[in-house]
Amino acid sequence: MKKKGFNTTNLHSDRKDSPEHGVLHKPVHTSVAYGYEDARHLAEVFQGKREGYNYGRQLNPTVTALQKRISKMENSLASVAFSTGMGAISSTLLSLLRSGDHIVSSSFLFGNTNSLFNTLQRLGIEVSFVDATDVCNVEDAIKENTKLIFVETIANPVTQVADLQKIGQLCKLKGLVYMVDNTMTSPHLFQPRNVNASLIVNSLTKYIGVHGNALGVVVTDSGLYDWSTFKNILEIYRSEDPKFWGITQIKKKGLRDLGATLGPEAAHHLAVGSETLQLRMDKASANALALAKFCDNHPKVQNTYYPGLAKHPEHGRASQLFKAYGAIFSIDLIDSLDCFDVLNRMECVISSSNLGDTRTLGIPVAHTIYFEMGAKRRNSMGISDSMIRFSIGIEETEDLIADFEQSLSQ
Repeated sequence: MKKKGFNTTNLHSDRKDSPEHGVLHKPVHTSVAYGYEDARHLAEVFQGKREGYNYGRQLNPTVTALQKRISKMENSLASVAFSTGMGAISSTLLSLLRSGDHIVSSSFLFGNTNSLFNTLQRLGIEVSFVDATDVCNVEDAIKENTKLIFVETIANPVTQVADLQKIGQLCKLKGLVYMVDNTMTSPHLFQPRNVNASLIVNSLTKYIGVHGNALGVVVTDSGLYDWSTFKNILEIYRSEDPKFWGITQIKKKGLRDLGATLGPEAAHHLAVGSETLQLRMDKASANALALAKFCDNHPKVQNTYYPGLAKHPEHGRASQLFKAYGAIFSIDLIDSLDCFDVLNRMECVISSSNLGDTRTLGIPVAHTIYFEMGAKRRNSMGISDSMIRFSIGIEETEDLIADFEQSLSQ
């Protein structure tokens, strides 16, 4: 039978796993503990010899259904869900790395991820920040103790696009774990497995869940990395099929030990929200392209940062890799305009720190989410004091353009 499309597969994900009573969505299972008629079965579940549930911090039927859904979206091996993005990234890295290890990271990072990597350095894990838009910078930073490369698909907020394909080839050649944060593109616009990613991060809070009503993140193992070559896998997890060693250690030493557990209610909200991912991403990306072009030609806008613009340094790369250019773009205003005034005059744009919502959101970047970095680091990332980042929603395009026009022209 012909392989079904992204949207069809996603919509029927729960139903294909035969959920209870024939319901179309996996129900919310709120139980924390699970009982067994035979105590031996309980022990076998704990030891990984039998499928089942033991305690809510590690496993939950509603969360399991969501994990399977994301694995199918990414055409990958297996996933583990966490309550927040920082819980996911910190749990994954702390479960796989040891003091004395080294990672290479894109210098164009989400602010909280940057903060976490600074914390890792205080724990004895070396981090080298490089301009990942050029694979040569990544290769030059690799050392004998390098274990992992970390990049984001499209950087927030200046929209640099990492040299994803060539970095993937480099990681395969060097035997390194390749961890790709796919949040800004989503599994609909891009599947990091296609560039040899080992581990894929997707914020469920953003485009996948979308409605701003639940936090959650999934880390997915693509199935491409040979974990039998990774020296940091603990002996206790080496008894099963080697392809599961990495995701098992992330579950057992990351999720279980650090406890960033995704709750079933949130998992249900996120799963239901995910069903319209393709439709929303297509509309939001089309809106963003139209608005970026409008801003790029507006006399009150000094710079517009969006991979969909032909002048963007990585436009060709983004065109080759992504189905569309995403729904995030940023602008620098001319000196005579105040970023706060521009945002306050907008009617369709909500001043908010979130992104990936159905509604269009805007935020003054330097004064909020990147404030703690300091002016020197912001300058190195290309973040000006007048920059506004927009997360474009699914409103009518003409309404958004009219709103930008009235605000910028006053």
